[in-house]
Amino acid sequence: MTLIVGIDPGLRFTGWGLLESTGNRLRHVADGVIATDGDEPVPLRLKMLHDQLQDLFSTFSPDEAAVEETYVNRNGAATLKLGYARGVALLAPALAGIAVSEYGAMAVKRAVVGTGAASKEQVGMMVRRLLPGATIRRADASDALAVAICHAHHRQSNLRIAAGTRMA
Repeated sequence: MTLIVGIDPGLRFTGWGLLESTGNRLRHVADGVIATDGDEPVPLRLKMLHDQLQDLFSTFSPDEAAVEETYVNRNGAATLKLGYARGVALLAPALAGIAVSEYGAMAVKRAVVGTGAASKEQVGMMVRRLLPGATIRRADASDALAVAICHAHHRQSNLRIAAGTRMA
C-alpha cells in the first residue's frame, strides 16, 4: 500500500487529496483546500501554504507526492504567482523527504478520463466514480485527487514495466 498526496497548486486555493494505492485499487483517504488571504502579502501567503502542507504531511505521512504542472496564461502576473505556489508545492514534500512527481494537465485528464480534452466537470465526475464514497466539496480538491490518481496509474505501469524487465 502506498499513500499518495496529489497537489493542485494555487496562491489563492491549493487543493490536496490523499489516496491509498494497492496494486490497481485506489481508496480515498482525505482531501481539502488550503486557502490564503488575498489581502496578505505574497511571502506570508506562501509561508502559510508551506506550513499547512507540512502539517498535512505530519498528519498523514504520505509516501509519495504528485504536483500538477503550471500552465501559462495571458496574464503574466497571475502565472508568476501560480509559479510561486507551485514552487512551494514542490519544495514542501521534498523537505519532508517525500518523493515528488509532476504531471501536466493533459496527462492528468488522459489518466482519469481517457482524453486530454476533458472538461473540469468530466474530471470531477470520474474522480468521484474512481473513488466511491468520497465526498469532495471543492473542485480544487477534486483536481488534486485527479493528480494523485494519475500518479498512481503511472506508478503502477512503471512497476509492471520494471517487473517485466527483471523477468527477461
